[in-house]
Amino acid sequence: MGKYFITVVLILFLVCGCRKSPYTIEQTNEITDLGGGTGSVTWTNDKTYILDGFVFVNDGQTLTIEPGTVIRARTGQGSLSSALIVARGGKIIAEGTRTDPIIFTVEGDDLKGSIPLEASGLWGGVIILGNAPVNTDTGEDMVEGIPISEPRGVYGGIDENDNSGIFRFVSIRHGGTNIGEGNEINGLTLGGVGRKTIIDHVEVIANEDDGVEIFGGTVNLRNLAISFCGDDAIDIDQGYNGRCQFIFCIENTSSDHAIECSAGLQPLQFLPDVYPHLYNLTLIGSRGNNSVSLIDFHSYGAAHIMNSVFIYTGAGISLSCADRVGDVYSLFANGSLTVENNVYYNEGENTELNIYCYNDLGDTFELENSILRDSLSSWQNTYGNPLEISSDEVHYLPDATVFSDLAPYQQDWFEKVTYKGAFGSEDWLENWALIYQYLNE
Repeated sequence: MGKYFITVVLILFLVCGCRKSPYTIEQTNEITDLGGGTGSVTWTNDKTYILDGFVFVNDGQTLTIEPGTVIRARTGQGSLSSALIVARGGKIIAEGTRTDPIIFTVEGDDLKGSIPLEASGLWGGVIILGNAPVNTDTGEDMVEGIPISEPRGVYGGIDENDNSGIFRFVSIRHGGTNIGEGNEINGLTLGGVGRKTIIDHVEVIANEDDGVEIFGGTVNLRNLAISFCGDDAIDIDQGYNGRCQFIFCIENTSSDHAIECSAGLQPLQFLPDVYPHLYNLTLIGSRGNNSVSLIDFHSYGAAHIMNSVFIYTGAGISLSCADRVGDVYSLFANGSLTVENNVYYNEGENTELNIYCYNDLGDTFELENSILRDSLSSWQNTYGNPLEISSDEVHYLPDATVFSDLAPYQQDWFEKVTYKGAFGSEDWLENWALIYQYLNE
């Protein structure tokens, strides 16, 4: 029987005249996984950790990370990628604080500007896998970004209340390695993660692919900040059935959608028969990319999105119609897809007919688009400039809180606030998020 183990190489760095660094690392642990995972261990904030390759928290193991700990990853593409993966049955307790966040970044990042803010694809990312349901024909799947030969990359199961740990006040920067065509690592990947997992105050900035991708599961997400990613800010797939509140996304010219929502590439129709609820989003699109919709529903995907603020994209919200039972149009018609009580500014020329549009309608375009128009009046959306945006700068905090025509918060998990968008009078990005530093320089 083979013996699996984790190697930890202790390296002591001495300050020398040939290296001009704004900081000194006293001690660094180099983490290389040869099959045994991390073990049940605590990473402390008096050391720096270097991920060398794919490092797993195996089934039955718990990785605890102290507030203020910095984890850096070796650069590399393909088989040389580095990432942290919490396997199904493993746990991560990464509980930072507002003043001492936990930071995942690339090796060489001194946290003082040595890596440009929008540099991406320099390492992998963080992947958390669980035992909650996913919409596939087997109830399981293999997570993207990990070689298919790796059995620890499987996720999914039957436990809606599965617990993968705590992930709070964490900043993930400059990731998104591509290990093959269409096989990328997202900033934060959640595969079949259950609702007893806590994910709260998490930033993903400058990821090459999606910021956060959710493959099924039931996990609830609160206070996410996703900025300058190359693909979608949030990608929802495989029948995700959770709740999200206070989500801030800001895109750059290379970004795709702020939110992409589908049920899977080959979903089982009508599974699941419930859909995620997303409240209090602030989504700011790129002014230079007017051909991409801010939110895209396709492949049987649906959600309920309410009390939010949407800014700047030419195409607004797109809904695909495949002329099949259970497609996006059918989900809209039966009330499974709603986008209600929101505020729009510079979205689709700021008219309802352009903000919402169907794709792939074929010969039924006029009929179904007229049904859409008739339905919009009941969604109580408004059109204005709640962030007081000028032509040369973007604000993300409302100068005056938008608090009229709120959709009710129908589930106990949601914080019942009196405003639309991700921010009221408090800036929950302050002190811990890199995007806060950038937007408030």
